[in-house]
Amino acid sequence: MPKEEKNIINEILEIEAVLRERESGDFLARYNRGKVHEKQLAFHREKKRIRFVFGGNRSGKTECGAVECVYLLRGIHPFRENRENVSGWVVSVSFEVQKEVAQKKILRYLKKEWIHDIVMSDGRKGAPEYGVVDTIVVKNVFGGLSTLSFKSCEQGREKFQGASLDFVWFDEEPPRDIYEECRMRVFDREGDIFCTMTPLKGLTFIYDEIYLNRRDNKEVWHIEMQWEDNPYLNPDEVKQMSETFSEDVLDSRKFGRFSAASGLVYPEFDPSIHVIEPFCVPREWQDILSIDPGLNNPLSCHFYAVDYDGVIYVVAEHYEKGRDIDYHAEKIFEIAESLGWKRDHKGRLSALIDSAANQHTLASSKSVAELFYDKNILVNTNVNKELFSGIASVKSLLKKRPPAVFIFKNCVNLIRELKGYWWGNGDAPIKRDDHALDEFRYFVMSKPAPDLSAVRGKSAVQRDKEDLYLRIKRRKK
Repeated sequence: MPKEEKNIINEILEIEAVLRERESGDFLARYNRGKVHEKQLAFHREKKRIRFVFGGNRSGKTECGAVECVYLLRGIHPFRENRENVSGWVVSVSFEVQKEVAQKKILRYLKKEWIHDIVMSDGRKGAPEYGVVDTIVVKNVFGGLSTLSFKSCEQGREKFQGASLDFVWFDEEPPRDIYEECRMRVFDREGDIFCTMTPLKGLTFIYDEIYLNRRDNKEVWHIEMQWEDNPYLNPDEVKQMSETFSEDVLDSRKFGRFSAASGLVYPEFDPSIHVIEPFCVPREWQDILSIDPGLNNPLSCHFYAVDYDGVIYVVAEHYEKGRDIDYHAEKIFEIAESLGWKRDHKGRLSALIDSAANQHTLASSKSVAELFYDKNILVNTNVNKELFSGIASVKSLLKKRPPAVFIFKNCVNLIRELKGYWWGNGDAPIKRDDHALDEFRYFVMSKPAPDLSAVRGKSAVQRDKEDLYLRIKRRKK
C-alpha cells in the first residue's frame, strides 16, 4: 500500500477514535489528545508539591487544575504515585464562581458512572450542574472511595480548619490566611497544593512566596501560560484580542504576569529563554567574578563566562548575609574549585566589586577590598556604577535574539531579583532586592569581549611580543 494511502487511513482511524470518545462523553480520554497543550502536560509531570499556574484568561489553566483533581481522585495520575481513598478540596473565590468555573470543569471530566454520590449545598443532586455542590464521592480504581469537597474563600479561615487532606486546588488566588490554613491541611499526609490563577491583584504574598520564591522553598514550582500556548484558540482571535487591550492589561489577561502600576524594570527577561541547565564551561570562556559586598545585606557574587561570540553565561553564585569576609572568601574558593575556575600564577581569583569596598569601617582597619585581597581575591573597584546606562545596557542585552546572555538555573537569587525588580514612583527602581542585579550590571558595563585567541591562534607578532615581555620580566627579577 502506498505511503500516502496509509497516512490517509491513519488519519481516518484517529478521527473515528475521537468521535467514539465524544459519543461516550469521556472528556478525560480526549484531554490533550490530538492537539497537545505542552504547558498543561508540564504541570501534570511536575513532582513538586506546591505548583502554581499563572495564566491569562482562556489560556487553559483551569482545565489542567480540574483534570489534576480527577486524576488524583480516581487514582489514575499518569505521572504520580496513586493512592486509594483520596481526600481533596477545591477552593474558589465564591460559591457563585465555584458553580460557574471549577465545579463545572470537574463535572465535565468525571464520567457519571465514576460518581458514587453527590451532596448538594443548593439544588438537586440529580442535576448538580444547576446547583452548588458541597461534596462529590468518586469511585477510586483501587476499589475505595475518594471525596472532593468544595470551599469558598467567603466562608473565612475557620471553615478551613481540622481536615486532613491529600490535595487542595485553588481556582484563582486565595487570601493569605486561607492559603496558610490549607497548607496545614495537607501537612501530615505530605499532600499537594496547586493553584491556577490570573494575577489580577498586583504584588500580593503569592508574588513573593511563589513567583519569586523568596524563601527558596525546594517544593515550589510555577509556570506561566498565555493565549498562544492554548492550541484550541484561534490565532486570528488571539491577534484581534491582543490589539484590543492596553499593554498593562495584557500583562495579566493574556500573559498571566504579575504587574504593578510602576512596571517591571526588566520585562525583557524571560526565564524560558534566558535560564538554562548548567553545563561544564570551557576554561577559555571563563572571565571574571563580580561582587556586591554586604554584611547585614546579602553579599552577592557570581561567576561569569563569555563565549567566542560574546554571549555571557552566569555560571554560579554565592549569596549570603550576616557573614564576614573570611567566610565569603572560603565559599567563593569552594565554588571556584568545583568549577575548575582559572586563577593567576599565585592561585588568586579576579573579581569586580562595588567601589564602596574601598571604604574603611570602624570594625576594621582595612577596607573590604583589602580584606578580599588578603584572601587571594583580587578585586577591581574601578567599576561603572552609572545606574541608568547600566540598566539600559542590561535591557539591550536581554532583548537580543538569539540570546546574548544565559543564566544557569542554580543562580536562583539573580533569577529572583530579575523577576522582581520594579520601578518606583520616580525615575529610579525601588531599592530592594538588587544585590545580585548590581554586580550583574557591573559585569555587563565592563564590556566583556570574547577571547578569540584559542580559535584564531596567535599571530607571529603576538608570539614575539609575549616572548619579549617574558624576557623583560626575567631580567627584572
